[in-house]
Amino acid sequence: MKRIGYLSWDGYFMGIALLSAQRSKDSNTQVGACIVSEENKILSVGYNGMPIGCSDDEMPWGKEGEALDTKYPYVCHAELNAILNYNGGSLKGAKLYTTLFPCNECAKAIIQSGIKEIVYLEDKYATTDSVKASKKMFDLVHISYKPYKMENKDITLKL
Repeated sequence: MKRIGYLSWDGYFMGIALLSAQRSKDSNTQVGACIVSEENKILSVGYNGMPIGCSDDEMPWGKEGEALDTKYPYVCHAELNAILNYNGGSLKGAKLYTTLFPCNECAKAIIQSGIKEIVYLEDKYATTDSVKASKKMFDLVHISYKPYKMENKDITLKL
């Protein structure tokens, strides 16, 4: 029997990453991540936000100005948050779904955690040194990465 309305695993997990991104208070770039096991079980999710205990309302979210008056030295990226949110042991062999290609700092954490595959929605910073460094490291350690391909069955959630 053929199933109608079937959503692929990639579509399902990218949808979870997109939904997680909606938790971010970053008005410029909301990013979400979802880590899944080799058995397609959700292990962890994350979004870009301030460290636990640092009030989102008291921290800067701007992109310009003096370094300490911007979000950059403070924000934890979605991929790092997803890795840190996991408390079940090893992530060896897991797959990471993310709405934005990981920066070089997140790439280091991804490598160290044992994640072996990345599926990303956007790569809008592909020409930056940060993303070039990420791809170089991923290639060196044989972590595969691929863009998410939109499907006919993709869904849109209105919240």
